[in-house]
Amino acid sequence: MGNCWGTPAEQPTSVTPDHLTSGVISQTTSNTTSSGGSNISRNSLFSVSSGDEVFPNGQILQHPNLRIYTFSELKAATKNFKSDMVLGEGGFGKVYKGWLEEKPSTRSGSGSVIAVKKLNSESLQGVEEWQSEINFLGRLSHPNLVKLLGYCYEDTELLLVYEFMQKGSLENHLFGRGSAVQPLPMEIRIKIALGAARGLTFLHTSDKHVIYRDFKASNILLDGSYNAKLSDFGLAKLGPSASQSHVTTRVMGTYGYAAPEYVATGHLYVKSDVYGFGVVLAEMLTGQRALDLNRPSGKHNLVDWVKPYLADRRKLKTLMDSNLEGKYPSKTVFQVAQLALRCLAPEPKCRPSMKEVVETLERLEASSERANEPRARSSHPMAHRRGQAPLHHRSPLHQGQEKGRGSQLSPLGR
Repeated sequence: MGNCWGTPAEQPTSVTPDHLTSGVISQTTSNTTSSGGSNISRNSLFSVSSGDEVFPNGQILQHPNLRIYTFSELKAATKNFKSDMVLGEGGFGKVYKGWLEEKPSTRSGSGSVIAVKKLNSESLQGVEEWQSEINFLGRLSHPNLVKLLGYCYEDTELLLVYEFMQKGSLENHLFGRGSAVQPLPMEIRIKIALGAARGLTFLHTSDKHVIYRDFKASNILLDGSYNAKLSDFGLAKLGPSASQSHVTTRVMGTYGYAAPEYVATGHLYVKSDVYGFGVVLAEMLTGQRALDLNRPSGKHNLVDWVKPYLADRRKLKTLMDSNLEGKYPSKTVFQVAQLALRCLAPEPKCRPSMKEVVETLERLEASSERANEPRARSSHPMAHRRGQAPLHHRSPLHQGQEKGRGSQLSPLGR
């Protein structure tokens, strides 16, 4: 992964402890630093009225409210970045689980679990990603965006600190191996898709139409209740102005998820994110990776392979994730497939907005809940005669079979 700086005006300024800013959002840096807070610029390309500008279920902060951590704090929290504390690894570096003691500690063992992303010294785009993450995620607050708690800059050490997401990534649940990975029932998959869609909708409807640019299963994290939150804003970019349809930039992202117009021309549209969302919907339905060179010829690219099947109810059944064991509402699944097809339209203008996607998924979730209510309330034999027998979906706590992982994909432009 890496950040793209398409023009000289987009080049980030040099990083120093007193001058943390990026051409992505901030243009100047305030000289005032509050104790324990962030000295990121308050003069932002996001326009904010007096106080915080509140959006439905989210807000754009007037300035980042981030804690500055010391390297020694994070070193202790992660047990000196011990290997068994690693949660995952990306282009930026490794992510560690940590335990942060409260200061002053009121009682033994009081503290909080955190996730710490540490820059890999060999990362080519690490500084830019680090700055972009702070400038975007440090000011965007929404229930479906992972919360950035703070950062650390000491010598050559660059770190970011996030809230800890108990269930890990959607990627791990769909494609992970081992007894600890449980297959997700379809209703949970729809819940996750809806949460991720709400996060994207918030970005797209914000003042500057933020384009996420790296929507994929590994960037969708899940809390203890399977609520989805978008993470990793290292590639996020401000969208086009009112007089423009797109922005032009060097192609970055991940093969298999990037929209075709972006790969071909470097033209990035707000609806380029919608294409990536469609790819993830296809992954959720099939349990197959967006790109897997271990699959037979003609099936390497998931979208190319499954698109002809998504419009046919009978063909779709042959592609459904085997981990679901056939236990899913076929009508709902077919509607999800239709939504995926719309998102995967070759032309951006033919794709739905993320707001439309949210509305569709909300209807599907509501209809699914209504259908399940009689089954949950009654075990009377008559319910079976009326076709109301409960669907015995596999619980997310059920131990699943191991699935072979496909090849890990490199970001575009690297």
